[in-house]
Amino acid sequence: MPATESTLSTLLRDRAVQQPDQVAFTFIDYDVDPAGFAETLTWAQVYQRVQVVAEELKLHGAAGDRVAIIAPQSLDYVVAFLASLHAGFIGVPLSVPLLGSHDERVSAALRDSEPTVILTTSAVADIVREYSAAGGRSAVSVVEVDALDLETPVQSEPVRQPRTRPAYLQYTSGSTRLPAGVMVSHRNVIANLEQVMADYFADNGGAPPADTTVISWLPFFHDMGLIHGICAPIQCGVRAVLMSPMAFLQRPARWMQELAKNPHTFSAAPNFAFELAVRRTTDADLAGLDLGNVSGIISGSERIHSATMVRFADRFAQFNLAKTAVRPSYGLAEATVYVATPEPECAGRTVRFEYEKLSAGHAKRCENTAAGGTELVSYGTRRASAVRIVDPETRRENPAGALGEIWVHGENVAMGYWRNPEQTERTFGGTIVNPGSGTPEEGWLRTGDIGVMSDDELFIVGRIKDLLIVDGRNHYPDDIEATVQEITGGRVAAIAIPDERTEHLVTIIELKDGASRDDREDRLRDVKRRVTSAISQSHSLRVADIVLVPQGAIPITTSGKVRRSACLDRYRLDNFVRLDEAV
Repeated sequence: MPATESTLSTLLRDRAVQQPDQVAFTFIDYDVDPAGFAETLTWAQVYQRVQVVAEELKLHGAAGDRVAIIAPQSLDYVVAFLASLHAGFIGVPLSVPLLGSHDERVSAALRDSEPTVILTTSAVADIVREYSAAGGRSAVSVVEVDALDLETPVQSEPVRQPRTRPAYLQYTSGSTRLPAGVMVSHRNVIANLEQVMADYFADNGGAPPADTTVISWLPFFHDMGLIHGICAPIQCGVRAVLMSPMAFLQRPARWMQELAKNPHTFSAAPNFAFELAVRRTTDADLAGLDLGNVSGIISGSERIHSATMVRFADRFAQFNLAKTAVRPSYGLAEATVYVATPEPECAGRTVRFEYEKLSAGHAKRCENTAAGGTELVSYGTRRASAVRIVDPETRRENPAGALGEIWVHGENVAMGYWRNPEQTERTFGGTIVNPGSGTPEEGWLRTGDIGVMSDDELFIVGRIKDLLIVDGRNHYPDDIEATVQEITGGRVAAIAIPDERTEHLVTIIELKDGASRDDREDRLRDVKRRVTSAISQSHSLRVADIVLVPQGAIPITTSGKVRRSACLDRYRLDNFVRLDEAV
């Protein structure tokens, strides 16, 4: 079957035939053993288990039905997701709700997708059944993957489905609204991974070396974790070493060690992970190890800070990590996951733009970089994906240097939102007025992100919905938050509170609270003074209120993005516990 007609299911079958005894997935379980207990499956073993679970699924529904995967990060999760595709069902990868708590994201996804069956494991089956029944879904079958006879071979061919039909629903993080199910097809995934490989491994003919090892701790229910940790190894026929997000958070050095121990490692992580790795990986953790074999680390999912990339590169330079190893990347679930990354030689490149001009909608590079300005990370030139900067009102393509909405076109653009034609049309039905040569007129994804092309390089400025308008001027919360984070080192949310005449800037800042009462009072006062001064100098803004809160107080999405709308609601209701009030 030609690659253009392949599905993830047929690719998996081919791996099992062509590379049966080669290791496919290794999961390192740090709950079983703090030193790490490794469970490994070959391609033949993965495919055998997938066929067993797929046959069980057929007893509970038919092709086209939805199957929710609600299980801990494990090889069982990998098998469950692939089995849903093999059986022709539409997979719905989700997280496990916490015992005794209500997870609105999971509840909303279950209500929206209406699965006929849930695949889980015996460790959390009772939680899943209780949670499912509480939502009025008692008719849903719950299948424990690890309770099936996975060792007895079953012959089952992948159910033939059009490559343009939804393979799975990727529920968005819901930073500004309830989660929406993005319909992703086999064609979307395969096209997007071809784009990733073409851009990341251009110096190797657009394909990773045969001995490449994918390293991932990202959650499988998140788009980057699903594509990077499960789909990419199948498409490329390379090995994946996986662990849980908690294993990383407990000890970030585990990620760095796996990057060093395996050949040609390729990984991905959001910005905060690089900060954690810098702060909590000791020289002893990497004693005798070498990071010179790291092919690349995707930095995406949340705002990328240039200072973080510098700290990461400097921290691990002594272990031979290449300065260009970290590759800033832009993407979103509606484009499957990936849109753009800079060329290897330009990885980590930043440019400073005049803040006043940027606020007025134009990107002018600072002639004197020492004079300040807004520093933005370059995402390189337009390559694999079709990207345009468009005026969202006139729907005309903007000239270089003019800020506008980022529009994306290509086979990686998903099919739309599950059972939501109106929102699908608004987001996926972009039409460019009077398009130039080589620019399609219809079928554009409107990302909702503000960007600009400067000297043929793409820069991301922020979200349209998050734009702050104070005293008639545009300000981008990402820039303000980055300024504050360099002072405090923790999570920050910049929001605007309107009154009858204008909007006022409020910053909500997480701080680690471990000092004595007297020291804490001095520290809080010092933080407020430094933040007020920095925002005034860098952004010509007065801060109406600085809210200092404990770590974990700022609401975030599953991918770690700040939910600014939720912060606004909490602030209005005075629901934040202020550290200075506690003093």
